[in-house]
Amino acid sequence: MKTEFTLKSTEVEERNFNDYKGKYLVLYFYPRDNTKGCTIEANNFSNLYEEFKKLDAEVVGISKDSIKSHMKFKEKENIPYELLSDPEREVHANYEILKKAKMYGKEVTKTVRSTFVFDKDLNLIKEYRDVKASENPQEVLDFIKSL
Repeated sequence: MKTEFTLKSTEVEERNFNDYKGKYLVLYFYPRDNTKGCTIEANNFSNLYEEFKKLDAEVVGISKDSIKSHMKFKEKENIPYELLSDPEREVHANYEILKKAKMYGKEVTKTVRSTFVFDKDLNLIKEYRDVKASENPQEVLDFIKSL
């Protein structure tokens, strides 16, 4: 799995994977801004964000949505952490979180809600795949607390 990337960010013009070195990195992929499950997950990460920061961990969300969409989502939901835009879903593919599915009789490619935790040297230390939006943020926080 190729973990490195450079993507557009809500905080700076572009963010590179290596920019996060020196902290734990919680990278979570979600299907779409302003949808029920994604809003629940974003809000749960937001509610726990100060605890993540105390553990020297940075939370970053990634979806295929545009930066414009991300900015509206951040403002509407008061999201305190960075969101990255992967419109071509190249990073999604590198993390192997795309799945073919049928929707209304058509074949579509869906994003499988997933979270990846990296140590301070950016080594992958934990993967959560096909997670529940409501439970995953607390699971990830508990994992980081256990380190």
